[in-house]
Amino acid sequence: MQWTELDRAVDVIRGAESVALACHVGPDGDALGSMLALHHLCLAYGKPSVASWPEPFVVAPHYRYLPGLELAVKPADFPAAPKVMLTFDCGSLDRLNELGRSAAAAGELVVVDHHASNDRYGTVNVIDTEAAATAVLVRELARRLDWKLTREAAMCLYTGLVTDTGRFQYANTTPSVFALAEELAAFDLPIESMTRQLFEEHRFAYLQMAGACLARAELDRDLGFVATWVTNFDLDGFEVDLEETEGLIDLVRRTAEADVACVCKETAEGIRVSLRSVSPDIDVSLVAARFGGGGHRFAAGFVAPYPVVDVIGNIKAALRQLRG
Repeated sequence: MQWTELDRAVDVIRGAESVALACHVGPDGDALGSMLALHHLCLAYGKPSVASWPEPFVVAPHYRYLPGLELAVKPADFPAAPKVMLTFDCGSLDRLNELGRSAAAAGELVVVDHHASNDRYGTVNVIDTEAAATAVLVRELARRLDWKLTREAAMCLYTGLVTDTGRFQYANTTPSVFALAEELAAFDLPIESMTRQLFEEHRFAYLQMAGACLARAELDRDLGFVATWVTNFDLDGFEVDLEETEGLIDLVRRTAEADVACVCKETAEGIRVSLRSVSPDIDVSLVAARFGGGGHRFAAGFVAPYPVVDVIGNIKAALRQLRG
């Protein structure tokens, strides 16, 4: 990333009377954690701010401990044309859904992200593809603003860091990641309870549904590809919310015979696809980009307007081309 963009972002925030903060639809730990961390810091340092994400205005159960969720406003109450707006962990305007209109109308739009596929749709683009998480960039923003972290902000940043590094297991876990984790943990964070809620705790109904989805999983041994899917019938039958299924991909990616994993989910917007790679030779963001999506080398996704069987077939064809 060009650090001049970070300096420009600092100037924009300092000069703003107030800021509007947003993250992508169906926010994950890094999106929510990054946005809420800056929200806490703005409030702590007397900078009026408002934070939101698109409808459906809900979060996965794993993230409901995050301080500041209760401070967020519904998308309908978000400023229509904010003078200064920041987006977090969001690679394109369309991932903001209805909040994209506010972004397009903003006087200054600061994009804070670490996805290589980011469209650079802001007037200021703080994008570092080498950063392990967007939370890393928010920490640097706070440092340059001379804003000291609060415990609430530290808890939010730690959530972003630990989720996007897969509990410090992914290839993006560098010495600087551990250094930041040490700094954040010094705020007496409840790491044990956070870790359990983030990664280990699920309702029995979800475990039953996950078992059904794993039972139907398909493995292509020659291609090193495993996939399964979640239907509306599954969600209704097991009384599970779509947001609860976020961690299903982490179960599927454990398949020893596959280095690429896929979970498809039926949603109102289409088939939502999550891709994971455990091979440095397979960049799943390149696969997602072919279908209008994006992400990272090891984690990416897209939404498709056609049936699951076609989605999986198209992904297989793309992988065959990538593998040569």
